[in-house]
Amino acid sequence: MSKAIIIGGGVIGLFSAYYLHKSGWEVEILDQGDLADNCSYGNAGMITPSHFVPLASPGMVEQGIRWMFDSKSPFYVKPSLSGELIGWGLKFLKSATKKHVERSAGGLRDIAMYSRGLYHEFEKDSGVEFGLEDKGILMLFKSPKVEEEELHMVEKATNLGLDAQYLSAAECRKLQPDVELDILGAVHYHCDSHLYPNQLMKGLIKYLETAGIKIHRRTEVTRIMHDNDKITAVNTHNKEFKGDAYLIAGGSWSPAIAKMVGLNVPLMPGKGYSFMVNNPVKKMSIPSILCEARVAVTPMNGGIRFGGTMEVGKINQQVNMNRVKGIVESVPKYFPEFKLPVPDQKEVWFGFRPVSPDGLPYIGLSSKYKNLGIATGHAMIGLALGPATGKLIADTFNSDKPAVDLGIFAPGRYD
Repeated sequence: MSKAIIIGGGVIGLFSAYYLHKSGWEVEILDQGDLADNCSYGNAGMITPSHFVPLASPGMVEQGIRWMFDSKSPFYVKPSLSGELIGWGLKFLKSATKKHVERSAGGLRDIAMYSRGLYHEFEKDSGVEFGLEDKGILMLFKSPKVEEEELHMVEKATNLGLDAQYLSAAECRKLQPDVELDILGAVHYHCDSHLYPNQLMKGLIKYLETAGIKIHRRTEVTRIMHDNDKITAVNTHNKEFKGDAYLIAGGSWSPAIAKMVGLNVPLMPGKGYSFMVNNPVKKMSIPSILCEARVAVTPMNGGIRFGGTMEVGKINQQVNMNRVKGIVESVPKYFPEFKLPVPDQKEVWFGFRPVSPDGLPYIGLSSKYKNLGIATGHAMIGLALGPATGKLIADTFNSDKPAVDLGIFAPGRYD
């Protein structure tokens, strides 16, 4: 039996372990934390084939510059003389082209649709319940400018074979008659789904450990041994782990891990915030994205999760309450009855999404080591692409043809 060592116990590492174990591998997972509150726990829980435009896009550069001067804006790059940030920023600017967006759309659609199907298979095969529902998501907008942008996106989505429908404000209200809306209109992406991340993560971890997969918590990797084009061992503070194949799935910590073996995996942490409102006055059933505000609103576990912002900068443990206030203040502009109090800082979840400079994840084998896989850089769609990424890594390790072309996701594209 072949053995895989996975560095990182987030949703990507866990689903990679699931599919490797399912195909006959012995698997051990090493994580520097306790797996109780990693990045996927606070996710908005959306599975989004509709998100076929990468973060690195022409409009994002222009909008991002305007947002830099707003302390409550949904996107912010913290100015720094850091070589990593400068290098990342230059690569981001180079990638933010129409050509890059068009080249990426089909691949992002394919991997997201694949992941959506795998979630249904996992739910059926594992018996793990995590609130998976196929109600789509609503892109709610208030301004004619954004309406025009969303109509353009509907056309692109339809050309890609995605099920998307423009709705007037009245048509949108019919879907959820108990929820008051102040919008110009919406786009309903029927191709999307949602789930409850906390339940998924806890259920997946329990399932893997019951299946015999060893998860080593609070186990930080300090050194990776290699001999020519093969990884031979992974060292922690007090133990050595050996396997036939190795996977770096460390989220925002992946670049530091990759540097141990001389690999360049450009990433910056993008801090996001979310908070739950339990027992809301009004119940909603369809997740929404507030387009102008870039805020996600998802019904889950009897409550509603509100999330957003992307702070690109070094990893830190500070909670920027101005960003949280920006989320709170945007909600009643779309949902007038949802007048939210600013949550206490201790009630605000934050996590670090690993953001690649071209907005695409890294998935596949290292170009330098034939038994080293890399799976990271998923930014805000890590939870959405968890099963697909895990299955694609398993297929790669098994030398099987992957169901999705991994060309645009190649880990060595910045070598």
